Amino acid sequence: MYGIMENPVDLCFTEEGCSHDIVLEKQVFRSKVPESHVQLACNLHYCAFPLNGNELCIWNTGDSPAHHQPLHLVGHHHSITALAFGSKINPLLVCSASCDYVIVWNLDECIKKALQGLMPRGIVIGTLLGMVLYVRFSPDDQAVAVCAGNRIYMLNAKNEAILTELEGHLAPVTAAEFCTWERNMLISVSEDRSFKVWDYCTGLLIYQSAVLTAFPLLSLFIDEENKQIITGCADGQLWIFSLLSGHQYRCVVHINLKKERDKFYSKTGKSRQQLDQIQKFSKLYSTNDMRPEETVETTLPVLRIEHCDQSINLGKEEKFFPAVNARCLWIGSSTGLFIINLANFELEAVLHYKDYSGLTIQFAGSCALMRKAVNGKVFCLLTSMFENTIALLEINLAALMRSQQSDFLLCGKEKRLSVIASCSLLPNSPLCTESFKKESCKPTNKKKLGTKSTMKDQSLVFHSKIKSSGYTTAPQMTMFSPKTNLKKNNKISEWKSSCKRKNKEYLLENSPPTKSERQISVANKPTSICCIQYSGDGELLACGLADKSLLVFNSNLTGTPAVFSGHDGAINSVGWSHDKRWLVSASEDRTLRIWSVRNTEPALFLGKEMFHKSIRFAQFYYIDTFILLCCGAEFRLLSYYLDTSKDDLKRYKQKSICKSVQKFPMASTVEITSLSAINDFYSYIILAAGSNRTLEVFDLNAGCSAAVIPDAHSRSVHQICQNKGSAFSTQPLEAYNLFMTTATGDGIKLWDLRTLRCERRFDGHINRCHPCGIAVTPCGQFIACGSEDKSAYIYEMRSSTFSHKLAGHTESVINVAFSPSSPQ
Repeated sequence: MYGIMENPVDLCFTEEGCSHDIVLEKQVFRSKVPESHVQLACNLHYCAFPLNGNELCIWNTGDSPAHHQPLHLVGHHHSITALAFGSKINPLLVCSASCDYVIVWNLDECIKKALQGLMPRGIVIGTLLGMVLYVRFSPDDQAVAVCAGNRIYMLNAKNEAILTELEGHLAPVTAAEFCTWERNMLISVSEDRSFKVWDYCTGLLIYQSAVLTAFPLLSLFIDEENKQIITGCADGQLWIFSLLSGHQYRCVVHINLKKERDKFYSKTGKSRQQLDQIQKFSKLYSTNDMRPEETVETTLPVLRIEHCDQSINLGKEEKFFPAVNARCLWIGSSTGLFIINLANFELEAVLHYKDYSGLTIQFAGSCALMRKAVNGKVFCLLTSMFENTIALLEINLAALMRSQQSDFLLCGKEKRLSVIASCSLLPNSPLCTESFKKESCKPTNKKKLGTKSTMKDQSLVFHSKIKSSGYTTAPQMTMFSPKTNLKKNNKISEWKSSCKRKNKEYLLENSPPTKSERQISVANKPTSICCIQYSGDGELLACGLADKSLLVFNSNLTGTPAVFSGHDGAINSVGWSHDKRWLVSASEDRTLRIWSVRNTEPALFLGKEMFHKSIRFAQFYYIDTFILLCCGAEFRLLSYYLDTSKDDLKRYKQKSICKSVQKFPMASTVEITSLSAINDFYSYIILAAGSNRTLEVFDLNAGCSAAVIPDAHSRSVHQICQNKGSAFSTQPLEAYNLFMTTATGDGIKLWDLRTLRCERRFDGHINRCHPCGIAVTPCGQFIACGSEDKSAYIYEMRSSTFSHKLAGHTESVINVAFSPSSPQ
């Protein structure tokens, strides 16, 4: 033995009386020379690392005492710089590379020879290729890609033969990976800060990226499930590119590891305080704070990217924390390990080496991780940056996740919010408006149509009862009123039945619209369309314009639109009633109007005396029972009664009634930037976004705030879009708890109301300065958004990269809407 093995150190903490082992330092090896910058390798049962420079050390990770002696393989004369295991288990191959040789070892044969007392030997497949930084077996283990200098050599894994030589990088190649679903495809990254895609059989260069960063690219990972590549650089930056056909290797997202770490600490601040208290009672924890203020700031070089096996059971908490089972990656850096979620691109857990005082290595030079967890535990192999030390760590993944995600689990246990109302109204709920209904009905009950007045008939001049033609008889109103009402009812019933005949059910497997059918101009001069919304039956489309007008088109955009004028400022929002008979509009002029679809005069007008600021958003709520609007730092719940009948003598007097039920202030914000609620079915939930980048959930049954999500985006949210479905589609009940938010410069985020977590993030469209809108299809399968490159983008709900780009506009697309009845 040349290496010195030390006893394992168990690092644990106690939480609520239960002991959870997070990190166990299984073995520590001392080398005679530094092994800081080498490619390490981990398999399901073995770990491979260089020892004393030119020795290959194989360690069995099994718990049996017979496995506690490593296997030493000697064959190199120079220091080993790269190691890799084969793709297959039988036979299990290991490749080691140095400046002199590239050797392939059959591990099973080597173990047999070592047990027989013989010297194991490998097959030399390459000689004097130069400084090798990375090696990788092909999926069939028939070839080995060797990154030496600026070149990539494709070597035969069975004999010494160079199959292909790939040349094109301008600096040393740091990593290369085979694409398993594309034949003969190899992807490489280099210190020249770019990646290249090769056909390794012919040696042709398929694609060459631009320079991504000012720092060298160090690591590469291919995500087979999402068909993406992930690469990381020396400055803690990550890029994810799509390998799907037709996507042209476009960038899906760019991640700053340092910023995500700061966001993670901010989000789990309570957990950090709990861990700090635990450290006071545990000698095995570092006495330093988890985030010491007086420390030297270090970069986070991405040394290794590896799949994180999430097939672990968190027990009862699992159902409250569905994101735990999302696809994740290990990010190995010099200061610690990070688990990043590939759906929302946020950190799920952070493990800093310095936070565990019992660990031998506090600053790593190289890192390797096991792809699959064994009994919920993952092995991590580290080499020290400044010392001649190699350490093997055993990480309890479930304990690590549980310790840092306890805040979310506790929130889920206390109360799970749901968009669909699951309980009856409370007696003191603001949604109980029986008293107002009675008051609003009183004026109409005092005098019935067609009934003679109870006041005594008086003559106009002689102050005594006289018989005069037309003065003493009751007005003939009953002969018109029933006919008018009957006509209206017949028309509505015919309209509803015709909608049912015309519109079929919106199928879940429908594809999103991708072709332009019609394009019209809404004004004679350039005018911005501030908001658009389809009616619930999909027959009409309302458009609010910046020129103070409101237009209503047929859904096929034919014919002359109905014009509703009266506002003195740009229309901020427009909303349809559930029965499709009314429109509510809010404007910059601090007024709100409710319009009848059959009349261009407002049925209800609320003026400037009621609102101190412009109304950003207004809609019908609780199946047309209320009006919901936001003004300043509060939103209001209004109860109303509409009466469109006119008195010839008092045409100026408004018969419709409206009164404020309650005001709901949003804490610590200057202005509510977006508001959302569901009107198509009974729901108590209101979602509000503030200028302080906070999302707040209100429960109007209880009449108070139910949850707060701080720092939802890097900027204030300009739109909240709920998955509301439509009358023509059917979705699982759980799907209605999903909602989207978007902010300028920060993409789109998909949230789950039950966990208050961001479940997925969508990037790819351009949104740097304009508030580009978003919409979701009635089937809940696709998301559309506007973009500043004069296009609209469509994302699949389960994919973070867009599936379609709809071009054709002449200006930035700031509003989108899906028809509730058909895919358009």
